[in-house]
Amino acid sequence: MTHLRADIPLTIALAKGRLAEQTVGLLQAVGVDCSDLRDPGRKLVFADAAHGYRFILVKPGDVPTYVDHGVADIGVVGKDTLLEENRPLYELLDLGFGACRLCVAGFPGGEGQTGANFRVATKYPNIARGYYAAQGRSIEIIKLSGSVELGPLVGLSDVIVDIVESGGTLRANGLEVLETIGLVSARAVVNVVALKTKGQKIRALIAALAAQLHQ
Repeated sequence: MTHLRADIPLTIALAKGRLAEQTVGLLQAVGVDCSDLRDPGRKLVFADAAHGYRFILVKPGDVPTYVDHGVADIGVVGKDTLLEENRPLYELLDLGFGACRLCVAGFPGGEGQTGANFRVATKYPNIARGYYAAQGRSIEIIKLSGSVELGPLVGLSDVIVDIVESGGTLRANGLEVLETIGLVSARAVVNVVALKTKGQKIRALIAALAAQLHQ
């Protein structure tokens, strides 16, 4: 990639964990120096000073917040997080990795359940509420942070809304996918103002990443 003006700094927010590792590999492939990120230790801020890039490692759910507030110009995070946060960001590239499904799951035969006390356990209350509202269905949201699969097992909820990769955890607990809300994967999002003020460099980086993905 031809790097544009190191004096125009770009800050990139990366979701800690596997998404950050995969993004670092992709950035390295297009010539961005991410060597310090390979073994971050407890550090949270890194830089490729030669090319004018700075990286911050944050919790996945916080990536849209940092980008929306302009602390980061670009963020890489799952589509599920973007849907849940629903912030005014430009989504410029589907990176393809971290692919999974966002689903309603529960005990077999649980499709189409209704009732005033229909309970949905989830880490994604906004997504779940919007999904059922679009069907004209009233639900009770039970927000969980841990293993939401436990909800139906102990009678806390009728179903769950969660991301599903292989479905192994569901099967191991006697649950199955009842409805698929949508497909999700890692996305590159950009701050609205940054795209105007640093647009040339941002678009050059996004174009390089897209070309690398399609090799």
